[in-house]
Amino acid sequence: MKKILLPLLLSWIIAQEKYPADSLIKSKNTPFFHKVGLLPISGWQRISYNSNFFNCQFYPSCSNYGAIAIKQYGFIRGSIIVTERISRCNPFAIYYHLELNRPFHDNDGRLIDPINQKQISNSKKSPLISVILSAILPGAGKIYSGRTMDGILGLWNVYMCYNSAKFSIKNERPILGPLFGVALGITYLGEIYGAWRSAVYYQKSNDTKT
Repeated sequence: MKKILLPLLLSWIIAQEKYPADSLIKSKNTPFFHKVGLLPISGWQRISYNSNFFNCQFYPSCSNYGAIAIKQYGFIRGSIIVTERISRCNPFAIYYHLELNRPFHDNDGRLIDPINQKQISNSKKSPLISVILSAILPGAGKIYSGRTMDGILGLWNVYMCYNSAKFSIKNERPILGPLFGVALGITYLGEIYGAWRSAVYYQKSNDTKT
């Protein structure tokens, strides 16, 4: 418990306004379990916000997206949502964004991609089929929905987590084994969620504004 409480206390003491996750950790309205999930995001923002090498192409950035997801939906569901976003944060994101004629953030030109978007009512892709495909083979649902590269990268992410978990368990790593096992489960569920999201939100439409 001390290993959890100490970082939380430290984050509260040294919280800085320029790190959005810090404000959520410090807030009395954020449940304790949610704060635990926000700790890695807070740590990452201390790196990404102080280096041009880690500028995110999305608005909100993946770290802020994750903080919002955990605040709104809790640690488990929020983690699943943010893993889906991370798999889409790849070099092909700009192509898909332009294809759907989605808006850009005025201040810095980043791709606007909020968690809650307007559902495409005339989508020709079935969310149910997309979910079933990704449940059988991670990434397949995204490929079915027309986001091939997102699907391939999503499958790669799941494979990497699986391989890391398998290696850690085989070598009897008491901490890394369960940790990568949890990461595998969350990433797998993230791909299923991403398959549903691809069919519901990321299809061509006469009205593609978010």
